[in-house]
Amino acid sequence: MKKLIYYIHRTFAFIEDWSLFLSVMIALLVAIANVVLRKLTNDVNLFWSDEVVRKTIYFTTYVGCIAAIRGRALIRIDALPQLFPFLKKPLTLISHLGVLVFSGFMIKLGYSLTKLVFHDQYAKTASLQIPEWYFYAVLPIMGVMMFIRTLIIMVEDWFDIKLCEPPVKEREA
Repeated sequence: MKKLIYYIHRTFAFIEDWSLFLSVMIALLVAIANVVLRKLTNDVNLFWSDEVVRKTIYFTTYVGCIAAIRGRALIRIDALPQLFPFLKKPLTLISHLGVLVFSGFMIKLGYSLTKLVFHDQYAKTASLQIPEWYFYAVLPIMGVMMFIRTLIIMVEDWFDIKLCEPPVKEREA
């Protein structure tokens, strides 16, 4: 079981890191190209660059939530556990339950919204005419990944074990 959780963690980390890297690099290159073209010429402009940057911000916000859970960097109550150490586990549990509820909403509502936009033939981005449902599909996928990653973190916190470390092969005698 620990091996499976480790491979889920590694797969999610790969998806998070590379999708964030690639999307930010695309947005950065498009924005730089647009600025350079605007400054060097008076009549050349990438009219679609703003749309690419907006969609990248949208994407990185949601995928960044998953990465924040991995890094234990989500907003949480941290002043009370410092004053009263016995409150650390209960407040951490409440924080994790809040994330689970949020991710549940993202799965349910994101799926409904994606399905609705998928059936709308006119729901396309303004400049590039990309179907909008591609962008809305991030919501339920992100919700599932957040839910699974939060469950892993909850088990690690509650039982003080490390599930996201490489499994150690047992030595043969």
